[in-house]
Amino acid sequence: MEDVYLSILKKYWGYDGFRGIQREIIESIGNGRDTLGLMPTGGGKSITFQVPALSRDGICIVVTPLIALMKDQVRNLRGRGIKAAAVYSGLSREEILVTLENCIFGNYKFLYVSPERLASDIFLAKVRHMPVSFLTVDEAHCISQWGYDFRPSYTRIAEIRKILPDIPVLALTATATPEVVKDIQRQLAFREENAFRMSFERKNLAYIVRHTEDKFGELIHILNSTKGSAIVYTRSRRNTRETTEKLQAAGMSATFYHAGLNDAEKDLRQHQWQEDKIRIMVATNAFGMGIDKSNVSFVIHYQMPMDLESYYQEAGRAGRDGESAQCILLYSGRDVRTNQFLLERGKENAEIEEASLRESLLQKGEERLRQMTFYATSTSCLRRRMLQYFGEKAPETCGNCSCCLTNYREEDVTLEAKKIISCVYRGQKAGYHLSRTMTADILIGSKKESILRMRLDKLSTYGIIEKMTRRQVAQLIDELVEMECLALRPFQEFSELVLTSGSAAVIRGEKQVSHRVPIVQKKRISMGSSDDSVSSEEQGLFQKLRELRTEFARAEGVPAYIIFTDASLRDMCRKKPRTMGELRQVSGVGIVKSQKYGKDFLHAIAAWQAEHPEES
Repeated sequence: MEDVYLSILKKYWGYDGFRGIQREIIESIGNGRDTLGLMPTGGGKSITFQVPALSRDGICIVVTPLIALMKDQVRNLRGRGIKAAAVYSGLSREEILVTLENCIFGNYKFLYVSPERLASDIFLAKVRHMPVSFLTVDEAHCISQWGYDFRPSYTRIAEIRKILPDIPVLALTATATPEVVKDIQRQLAFREENAFRMSFERKNLAYIVRHTEDKFGELIHILNSTKGSAIVYTRSRRNTRETTEKLQAAGMSATFYHAGLNDAEKDLRQHQWQEDKIRIMVATNAFGMGIDKSNVSFVIHYQMPMDLESYYQEAGRAGRDGESAQCILLYSGRDVRTNQFLLERGKENAEIEEASLRESLLQKGEERLRQMTFYATSTSCLRRRMLQYFGEKAPETCGNCSCCLTNYREEDVTLEAKKIISCVYRGQKAGYHLSRTMTADILIGSKKESILRMRLDKLSTYGIIEKMTRRQVAQLIDELVEMECLALRPFQEFSELVLTSGSAAVIRGEKQVSHRVPIVQKKRISMGSSDDSVSSEEQGLFQKLRELRTEFARAEGVPAYIIFTDASLRDMCRKKPRTMGELRQVSGVGIVKSQKYGKDFLHAIAAWQAEHPEES
């Protein structure tokens, strides 16, 4: 009996088998069951709805929040000979009508639509006449108010289920805590709970945190020490432009991307980066979701994100080809203060009218920020901390993060902890509300104008820690918060430190406090971007195939990876196919692409072998 799903995978994608939980998800939605799939970035989420949609009659509606993602996936599908369309803002009413009519009568297999367009009158009227096979909700965490990226427009998706009650729904996300997993299924009215979870671990990624006050200097050092394509995430639109200008002034190939650019500018910059005409993309979090560039060697966060969900998803855009890649966070204590300010400012979210819900979301946001800060200041395995946050068990060490590759010694800091707790107590008794930074400044005897103006230098704990820097004291405060020996509580525009039952245990001597102090890094994580899967002798062939791929991409006006990914070119270098049948055994080369490009690539391989007989 023919394996229909595997045949489709081989024909259109050229792969010999499914990865991870792809098969389970495909069979579940193929059997008409409401299904939730949790897969890491780079785990192959698109395969889980594209393959079953091609096995069924009708059209699959894909709800996704970003125009860039729609355009990218539609172009990718069309490149494989599959009919796909998209409806998004910027199209005229006439263009939308023509697209929707085509989906009713034109034998299309995929219609991508934003959640805002999904709820429009024109869409609701036309979708009743479409032969819908099933509904896919990408970035499904956006429907949960407990998620890190709640979008009220996503809650309108449930209306489609009322109009098309018999079609199943497939929800997909790369980031969801156990609480959010349950909420997604409830919001989408699943007939029964049915979730498949793939491990969030990406073993090819090295997680690195670098503490620095000179972030641009550190950024230049990293980029000068490395090769390969990179994304640099910054917090604001202004940051993207200014950082790019400084990189260009330093001789770097860079451009920037944010939501404020017009569509033509976004498309141009995205394509230049995807086609490796530009090495470094400096961007806000508006960039990257659904961008299928497999050979990103580095993702660098110039500022600490608000939460681990955002960080995991953005960092996960590195190494999607399975090659080694680095995820680097440049951290300073200033990041925490800025994020706390942004959280407070976001409290007045105009889209959420209920005050109690806004307050609840703020508290959730503060807890996520605390967990992100614990990650950035951790001295224990970063991979383990991240996986545990998403509800996974993990070994004590991974051997591939900046913490695991650093030697530490244990140091008793109970006395310093008592001094910190005493400072918080004295401040409260005097009527002050002390933040983490203010507390550190008091303890080291800072001469800051704000400390002197508020007369905080008159507290008995002023200057009582002499052998630690402000940063070291602040890090110890973070550790005491994580140990629940102190707590943070919202107060006006910041969070104040307050005492807990654990505070008393430390003061009474019932609890000792120690922390890990770095001695020397065991070995540096390699910052280079080497290609171990292609031998030095085959590098010439690899470059020749990349040049041929670029010619096709330019002729068709598409990114190079649409023709073949780097992983496929590497496999060609290893296997050196001589016939069309052998070419189809190369990973990522299906029937459609072999028919379209096979003759030229086989000719290029044969020509290289003729020129290098000793290396064939």
